[in-house]
Amino acid sequence: MSTFAKRERLLLADLLETAGPEAPTLCGEWTARDLAAHVVVRERRADAAGGILIKALADRLERVRAEFAAKPYEELIQLIRTGPPRMSPFSLKQVDEASNTVEFYVHTEDVRRAAKDWTPRELDPVFQDALWSRLERMARLLGRRAPVGLVLRRPDGRTAVANRGAPVVTVTGEPSELLLFAFGRQDVADVVLDGDPDAVTKAHTTPLGI
Repeated sequence: MSTFAKRERLLLADLLETAGPEAPTLCGEWTARDLAAHVVVRERRADAAGGILIKALADRLERVRAEFAAKPYEELIQLIRTGPPRMSPFSLKQVDEASNTVEFYVHTEDVRRAAKDWTPRELDPVFQDALWSRLERMARLLGRRAPVGLVLRRPDGRTAVANRGAPVVTVTGEPSELLLFAFGRQDVADVVLDGDPDAVTKAHTTPLGI
């Protein structure tokens, strides 16, 4: 049975393949090749992937990522498609679904929305709910650097508090768009911000995310 993580993994691989190695992404200066290398290292090199969260390991992570980025692009795409090796925790269905659904969705949009002619993607309500459940758990982590209070609100009124500061900015949108906003993709997220104008500007421009 396919899972959300599996679906997003294959979609990401297809998009990276179609875009080509030098295509831009929303990940700063990273090209599609750089992003592909990041995805592969994250689930295949646990000895280096810790650098994503631990600053002391960041240099090692970047060295290993650069080594993978030097591999043939087609090889990187195939490694993403086939998934992690059996000894990796990501090879467990439950871990893959819990850890990669958001990761692959965000990076899929990093590739899609970096293209000039991108169009909105229609997501089914079940997937939106799955993204929302993860966003609720991650909201405080993703919004911790916000210099203002930050409330994420779905169109149906359900909310998640990303930062308890003041003044408060309310960000309204579908869970998928709120997730992109909270991961620092504010410029491309289809959301509406309400609050004091200065606070809204800060919420829109402050680097959010992990």
